[in-house]
Amino acid sequence: MTTPLAEVAGSNATLRAFLHGLPGVDRVGADQRAAILGTRSIKTTAKAQALDAAIQMVDLTTLEGADTPGKVRAMCAKAVHPDPDDPTVPSVAAVCVYPDLVADAVAALRGTAVKVAAVATAFPSGRSSLEVKVADTTLAVAAGADEIDMVIDRGAFLAGDYRKVYEEIAAVKAACGAAHLKVILETGELATYDNVRRASWLAMLAGADFIKTSTGKISPAATPPVVLVMLEAVRDFFARTGRRVGVKAAGGIRTAKDAIKYLVLVNETAGEDWLTPEYFRLGASSLLNDLLMQRRKLATGRYGGADYFTLD
Repeated sequence: MTTPLAEVAGSNATLRAFLHGLPGVDRVGADQRAAILGTRSIKTTAKAQALDAAIQMVDLTTLEGADTPGKVRAMCAKAVHPDPDDPTVPSVAAVCVYPDLVADAVAALRGTAVKVAAVATAFPSGRSSLEVKVADTTLAVAAGADEIDMVIDRGAFLAGDYRKVYEEIAAVKAACGAAHLKVILETGELATYDNVRRASWLAMLAGADFIKTSTGKISPAATPPVVLVMLEAVRDFFARTGRRVGVKAAGGIRTAKDAIKYLVLVNETAGEDWLTPEYFRLGASSLLNDLLMQRRKLATGRYGGADYFTLD
């Protein structure tokens, strides 16, 4: 990779040359390394710390057509105080909602440290005009969103139109203003780990603050090998540019055991500087309850019922 990064996005040809010049991913090696790291044993004290760290990295999410302002307000209350009976439980990182519900989330979270993220840009398909995507982002930011989760045009990416994808990300980033931009790759549609690496670099080159695995609307969503590839990409991008980009694993993460596996993966691949809500997130709707159940088990020696905590 000898092309100056300032020149890489000059044309589709230069982008293609750069992205296809990235080192290929050894699929067998990535699968095996992710599997090995997933077997790491976490001792009791470290597990307690890991559970609290994972809670603080959660983007508590509701992205259903039937979402209501009342449901969002209830979710926001849980985001701030995940277990009302235990004030030592930390708040989550953010709540993630559709753009039209941002104002309700902002009002409910005023005075707290919990961020409001909005999925914009024709989520989850990303199939709309750039003008609509920018307008969607602008409205969400105006309503108070701290973070925007955008989806890339997978059709354009898979067709090799990298410049179009780059320009859309850059335009949405500009529309974000002070809000952070998370770029959703929808890795389940990218087919290969090489494409995941290319899409990761393309998003970072265009200004992404985070790269995110999935919308959670298709399967497969987040998987350890895919997250491994993305973590390698942000590590290598930081080494080359000095700019640290975060990773968000989203979709299909339901248990504390899964969450802790991802924390191990972060630590062993990108390093402990990424083990913070600033640079690693877990996007989920049902994960938080299992984290709370496991936390209570460690503290009391017994599980609470699955319905003890509010259902999401």
